Amino acid sequence: MQLCLLHVDEALESQQDFIYACDKAGAHQIRLQQSASDIRLWGTWAGLNAFHEIIRRQWHANDEPRLCFMGSGDFHHVTAFLAAQALERHKGPITLIHFDNHPDWVHFEKGTHCGSWVNRALQHSQVKKVITIGVCSHDLRLPEWKGANLPLLTQGVLELYPYAHAPSRVKKNYGVSMSFDQQERHLHWKTIQNMGEQHFTDFLLSRIKTDAVYMTIDKDVLAREDAITNWDQGRMRLPYLLSLIKAIGNKHRIIGADVTGDYSTPVYSGSLMTRLSKRAEIFMDQPHSRVNTGESISINSAANHALLNVFSEAMA
Repeated sequence: MQLCLLHVDEALESQQDFIYACDKAGAHQIRLQQSASDIRLWGTWAGLNAFHEIIRRQWHANDEPRLCFMGSGDFHHVTAFLAAQALERHKGPITLIHFDNHPDWVHFEKGTHCGSWVNRALQHSQVKKVITIGVCSHDLRLPEWKGANLPLLTQGVLELYPYAHAPSRVKKNYGVSMSFDQQERHLHWKTIQNMGEQHFTDFLLSRIKTDAVYMTIDKDVLAREDAITNWDQGRMRLPYLLSLIKAIGNKHRIIGADVTGDYSTPVYSGSLMTRLSKRAEIFMDQPHSRVNTGESISINSAANHALLNVFSEAMA
């Protein structure tokens, strides 16, 4: 396994004990804070292509699967690029396993948003399916009104299993899907809570049809006891997340993985209109509660240590 730290903000560098452990493990560190501020939350095609080219020039490429840690979930759209990079070394089909408190499936035409990247990942011919796990957020309330690409579910290229969520009210008929049963104008989700955690683990493994997987984790899928993020958070606990990674790794080859979701203070660059637009968006979408910096560093570092250990075993 090749370990890489993408410093897109100050989140990882503030976790000195985690940085020390990564150094001992031979991690390759790429510092991108200045250029990353241009694509935080979302980026235009030109901005994203320029950012990805900076990463590409600094990769230490080899044939080992790569595990990348990066900062805030505001950068989760970088996953589409990281998965594409992994697929340059793997020529067969994959399933992309996506742990998140948000579905990241909205339509976004002018580039890629941290809430839209699933659409871009599915444009890659080798990505046969995305399985999104753990959503509890309000994104599933009136999803059509919020721009959700719901037809992906009925096309069979996306499956979404909330940790817990009430039925979603919709206007259209979405037919048959593994993820839900539609009853009149409501999608009744198959949730982890209703299935039970152990039963869901077995069910999830039955839904992965490819030998190889790419895994992406936004730590906002976790309860606040296990992670502190920029976003509203879910209900999954860290031990269960670790057990799912182990179970998947025991049956499938992990060709790459990334971890995001550490808290960091938002910093934006670009035009005045861009900066104001992004600040308005996070004012509407992100919690307004203050974050205790010391607590954030301690809790997120502990989760990162645990994730590094489990991935080191699963990707060995």
